[in-house]
Amino acid sequence: MKPQIRQQQILDRLRAVPQEWRIDQLARDLRVSSLTIRRDLEELEKNGAVVRTVGGCLAVWRIHHADYQARVSHNFAAKRAIGHAALEEVHAGDVLLINDGSTTYHLASCLAAVGGLTVYTNSVAMIGELRRCADLKLYIMGGEYDERLASMGGALLQDALAKVMADTVFLGVDVIDERGRCLTADQETAHTAALMLRHARRKILLADHTKVALRGGVVYAKLSDFDLWITTKGMPSGVLRGFRRQTKIKEVQK
Repeated sequence: MKPQIRQQQILDRLRAVPQEWRIDQLARDLRVSSLTIRRDLEELEKNGAVVRTVGGCLAVWRIHHADYQARVSHNFAAKRAIGHAALEEVHAGDVLLINDGSTTYHLASCLAAVGGLTVYTNSVAMIGELRRCADLKLYIMGGEYDERLASMGGALLQDALAKVMADTVFLGVDVIDERGRCLTADQETAHTAALMLRHARRKILLADHTKVALRGGVVYAKLSDFDLWITTKGMPSGVLRGFRRQTKIKEVQK
């Protein structure tokens, strides 16, 4: 692996999980020696991207929202793999609509690889990632601020959505039940997600396989409402076959 690619992977971890990362932990995750990681951190420190600690490093930036941090870091490898796979569905010049999900955050962290994008989102937490993208027009849709999720919501957001038509919408989900229904934690979030679906020509769901067959929440869509579902391997074959009757599914290895 080239040093630049490995260093970007270090930064991806620091952005998604803003904690102190130990050298031995990074070496294990990236399958290289501790000496290699130390050299990478020296380079990143020179560029002002990290702060060195005794035995590790910290990001210069932080997302100051504990609940959102916990969501983004949960199943990190799976969500990161889905984010990178979703990038293959993005093309230069696209207009994207991205909701405030923890998996969609991992897509936002990849978008610097594509130029000429226009992005609409209700996620405040994604601003730091999206501002790194050259030649990107970023629109934060206003509304009532939810500190717990670092996002905007409510009637003002819904009014703003009425004026948007995107090429592709990327949405997350809290639960996918056995019938292929997509659920979120509360009524307002469900209503916002349902509206987003109406304002894009192509609809893509980003959710790892652990979201399947859970219970609880409010329905905002069915799998059949999506053109594509990007998920991770691990679903029972019978369940997967049933879901494939409802939508196209791309499985990725975490």
